[in-house]
Amino acid sequence: MADDDLKLDEFAADEGVLADPLSEEGRTATDLAPVFDVPVAISAVLGRSTMSVAQLLQLTQGSVLELDRKVGEAIDIYVNNRLVARGEVVIVDERLGVTMTEIIKDGDSQA
Repeated sequence: MADDDLKLDEFAADEGVLADPLSEEGRTATDLAPVFDVPVAISAVLGRSTMSVAQLLQLTQGSVLELDRKVGEAIDIYVNNRLVARGEVVIVDERLGVTMTEIIKDGDSQA
């Protein structure tokens, strides 16, 4: 085991499993290194639309799908199906990207 690996005996017995490792003095974001490779699903939702199956089957290449958002309105950014931020669509090297403009705190989401 490497010297920087976390060991169970490093934590006090009265600490809960959900204790915030960054709240203790001397801990840094590098203490989270064991979870850096955990994959997460990120989605940027431009908008939503509801339609019947019949309408869905009529869609073809070039069809226009009306969304519930207006041009310039912030888009929702989800991590593992949880709303975490809002942002704007940007173009980076001829590819679409998203820049976060607002971080959503727990309980602030209205989605």
